[in-house]
Amino acid sequence: MEYIDQVYELNKKMPTIEKINLSSQLVRAATSIALNIAEGSTGQSNKEQARFLSLAVRSYIKTVACLDLIERRGYISITDMSCLRKIGRDLFYKITKFRKALRD
Repeated sequence: MEYIDQVYELNKKMPTIEKINLSSQLVRAATSIALNIAEGSTGQSNKEQARFLSLAVRSYIKTVACLDLIERRGYISITDMSCLRKIGRDLFYKITKFRKALRD
């Protein structure tokens, strides 16, 4: 949830023109991470839960692409971007570790 919270904070700083485009994509992808994790944890088999975690990883990758574009356009400070990327990487590692544990 911390990652999503930070994405929403970034959204507030984005130029108006990007709020209906790039920022909107970023918010949807970040939200999708949590929603896929939640949906996968509803008493599913390990295989099915791992599938939802894979969808969460795909959504995370979309957020990374959005952040790359935001960074290229200079919409966020290097410090804020570094913090957001670290939170994202930590989330990515947790999801992939959990997914691997389900598959083993």
